[in-house]
Amino acid sequence: MAAGTTTDLRNGMVIRYNNDLYQVIEFQHVAPGNWRAFVRVKLKSLKSEKVFEDRMRAGADIDIVRIERRSMQFLYHEGDDFIFMDPTTFDQIQVPGAMVGDASGFLKENENADLVYDSEKEVLLSVDLPIFVVLEVTATNVAIRGDTATNVTKPATLETGAVIQVPGFVNEGDHLKIDTRTGSYIERV
Repeated sequence: MAAGTTTDLRNGMVIRYNNDLYQVIEFQHVAPGNWRAFVRVKLKSLKSEKVFEDRMRAGADIDIVRIERRSMQFLYHEGDDFIFMDPTTFDQIQVPGAMVGDASGFLKENENADLVYDSEKEVLLSVDLPIFVVLEVTATNVAIRGDTATNVTKPATLETGAVIQVPGFVNEGDHLKIDTRTGSYIERV
């Protein structure tokens, strides 16, 4: 852990704040007239993934946490856990399902994900999936004729078992681009 001040803040940086680890989403230095300057920050918790805003005194000390991203290949599920493999050393690691989060429904076998580690303590902080994935539709209803006038959606089951809402023109066997952050349909590929 490195010591720094609010002048060292950068977007994407991980800091220790209130005895927890947060990623800096955005920050802004504010100097309101003849008042004291402060830094307005938007932070995202690495544990709960909740985002909140806070203020810090300009020049205040902060603890900067060095992180390391390792690209790992997802192999299989074992109960609620996910098994990942380092493609260079072939070491396998077992990750609790809660750490993967809601996006786990879009994780396909043999796909890569980034595992984020605290580089000093060698502790796994989070699992970052690719922002977009391409998955095949395995089951969906046939669209009813005449439903094209409005934005009618229908449920579709993907090859990973996840169910999302898709437009009426999507059929079984189609490959879809999915946003893993929101779990929403982007386009047909």
